[in-house]
Amino acid sequence: MTETEFVISYDFDSKIRHYHVTVGGKVTDFVLQQELLIEGKWHPVIRYDTSHGYAHRDVLHPDGLLNKTPLYVYDYNEALTYAEADIRSNWELYRERYLREMRK
Repeated sequence: MTETEFVISYDFDSKIRHYHVTVGGKVTDFVLQQELLIEGKWHPVIRYDTSHGYAHRDVLHPDGLLNKTPLYVYDYNEALTYAEADIRSNWELYRERYLREMRK
């Protein structure tokens, strides 16, 4: 079993926490979470993970609501690859959505 964990900074106020476990080259567990720094505190914005026994995306909102969407993928390797690509491509959109919702 190999655990990998690191943080990627995308901007002064946005980072991605990356954690995954592999066994024999296969991902068995993962969490990718975008966090946004607001008034000195980090807030989760979007999270991909395998808790609850399946790969899914959680869209988190400033009011505490959470929207959960299952990922219909072949395996956790594919799910992790998808999650990394999505956050890499859309982190600014996710940041803006969260900030817009905070202003409401």
